[in-house]
Amino acid sequence: MTGVWYGIAAYSIWGLLTLYWRLFPHVPAVQVLGHRIVWAFVVLAAIIAASWPRRRTTMRLLTPRAIGLYAVAAALISINWFLFLWAVNNGLVVASSLGYFITPLVNVLLGVIVLRERLRAMQWLAVALAFAGVVRLALAYGGVPWIALALAASFGGYGLVKKTAPLPSLEGLAVETAVLFLPAATYLVLLDRQGTGAFLDNGVLTDVLLVMAGGITIVPLLLFASAVRRVPLSVIGVLQYISPTIQFLLGVLVIREPFTQSQLSGFVLVWMGLLVFGLDGVRTRRSAAVAPVLDEGAA
Repeated sequence: MTGVWYGIAAYSIWGLLTLYWRLFPHVPAVQVLGHRIVWAFVVLAAIIAASWPRRRTTMRLLTPRAIGLYAVAAALISINWFLFLWAVNNGLVVASSLGYFITPLVNVLLGVIVLRERLRAMQWLAVALAFAGVVRLALAYGGVPWIALALAASFGGYGLVKKTAPLPSLEGLAVETAVLFLPAATYLVLLDRQGTGAFLDNGVLTDVLLVMAGGITIVPLLLFASAVRRVPLSVIGVLQYISPTIQFLLGVLVIREPFTQSQLSGFVLVWMGLLVFGLDGVRTRRSAAVAPVLDEGAA
């Protein structure tokens, strides 16, 4: 049960961070991203240094091929982080929540396209419902909900790359932020020399919030890693909807973004697709669990 609470905490924090990123709308999203990368790397490097004897063997798995994979992952997660930061401070919290709702279905499509996986009929139905929801939202918005699709594609691609990466989540993120650290730090230093950087020029509160961006990136990740070790992935699959649900509710009820009946109908189609997807997953796992028992009985 402890693992479930770790998972709930991780996904709840990820959802509530929507409000955190709104605390400094005067700082451009790309600068916030730079600070998030720099300070996250500092925190991760400190954690790994403090526990190096235990992690040394794991880090030996870092081959040139693995570094290449993590470089691709770093590019994808930085795009995802930037898009989300930009969306939050441009009144697109509801649209960004849609991106994370449809991410599991994007993962399924990537599996079909890249890994040549085959979908069951119920999975195709789930994808079709989600696609219908996106089309309905495109009509409601008067254009393609590109921010949601870009968030889902970048995070889905990130997950696909991480599927073949050799390191645990903490060490993997440390390598990713290490890849991004020098470009991010160089960018922030150049901004400071040009006098356009937000750090040390917008008050102590802004400085503290930017530095804390690294820590709050790591905390839910550590909670998530603890949850994954303690509970089945099927439970994690259910818990992952906590984050976009919180984002959606914050966008509609707290931030008061416009939300029409047409948009609601599109979201309902997406939610129906997710429900079908989840029920099919539960049915498949139960069948897989029963099969060995039946085989043993027949023997």
